[in-house]
Amino acid sequence: MSSGSFLRLGSANTYDNAINNLSSRQGSLSALQGNLTSGKKIVRASDDPTGAAQAERAITRIARIQTDQRALGLQKDSITAAESTLGDTIAAVQSFRELVVSAGNAGLSSSDRQTIGLQLKTLRDQVFAMSNTKDTNGLPLFAALGSALAPFVQQSSPPPDYTFNGVAGQAASTTVSIPGTLDGNMAFMFKPTQDASFNVSYSTNAGLSSTGAVTLQNPAAVTGSDYQIQFSPDPASAVPGAVQYTVTQMSTPPVVGTPAPYISGQPIAFDGLALTVTGSPQAGDTMDIKAHSSIFSVMDKAIADIGSASSNAAASQAVGQGLANIDVGLNRLQAARGLAGNLLNQADTISTNQDARSVQLEADRSRAEDLDMIKGISDFQNQQTGYDAALKSYAQIQKLSLFNYIG
Repeated sequence: MSSGSFLRLGSANTYDNAINNLSSRQGSLSALQGNLTSGKKIVRASDDPTGAAQAERAITRIARIQTDQRALGLQKDSITAAESTLGDTIAAVQSFRELVVSAGNAGLSSSDRQTIGLQLKTLRDQVFAMSNTKDTNGLPLFAALGSALAPFVQQSSPPPDYTFNGVAGQAASTTVSIPGTLDGNMAFMFKPTQDASFNVSYSTNAGLSSTGAVTLQNPAAVTGSDYQIQFSPDPASAVPGAVQYTVTQMSTPPVVGTPAPYISGQPIAFDGLALTVTGSPQAGDTMDIKAHSSIFSVMDKAIADIGSASSNAAASQAVGQGLANIDVGLNRLQAARGLAGNLLNQADTISTNQDARSVQLEADRSRAEDLDMIKGISDFQNQQTGYDAALKSYAQIQKLSLFNYIG
């Protein structure tokens, strides 16, 4: 092979290398320009598979947090509405209580007490309506673990009673959510073992005795049954007119207790409960003790007893029992409102933690794929300078020709 052939091969190789170098520099310059335009150092997953995977994980987790935050916002709105409704309910029950207190005024006539009874009925209707309040989506605020669209139902058969048409219980919070409803059964319905809310009325009261409210002594012994106390002559006493009492549990079949001597002002204890009777009941007098199922039945009974009271003594009896049972209902409502406040505090804590988590994930994503603009501009300018130099040197080499040196 002649020296001319080697020369021709060397020139061709040099030409190819120059073209490849220019193409490579142009590609690198174009890639850097793309990075600057997008603001990212990873435009395609092939640029940095590991960094792209890290960025994608961060983006997915941020999207999940945003979804959880939207759901939390809806849950918080529902609990806020429930807490506000409970506040209005408590205000209505307190107004009811104030009217009950006023009904005990000895200067009132039967007609006056009937007028108060009408005012009490209006407040009772308000409280019952608020218990079935719905959120903006048409779902009940006090649905517990699930209920009908109207959780609280008034039974039409006499005597009127109320039931919770749902599954009682309070859903638990998680690390990213709170319940969207409150346990209405806990807020408005009573439990005999916890509340001891009973109404005491006389079937016969020839001795004009009076009673206080039923008190809870031993929750474990409470059955939740209705009771009847009957007074009869005490054969073991030498005191004329002395009576004894017998407590009968009105179950199926009835359970009759052992007769015991009656002493005015001394509590009558039975099945974990106690009742104090004062005065001188006569043989044949009978007292009925019935458990209240809800705050609504307490209000109904207070309305009925106050409106039908024919004397100051009867009104005082109705007021005393009504106040004791209303206070039980207020305690339940206030406890439910406290739970709502606690859930709202949890929602704020969850939101704060999620915001902090979002900031951390955004920083992770930025580190993985965002471009350091200062470094990016510097790299682009360096690459552009090198590309310009390569172009100029290639152009100068291409100008070399023997004709440039022939005179």
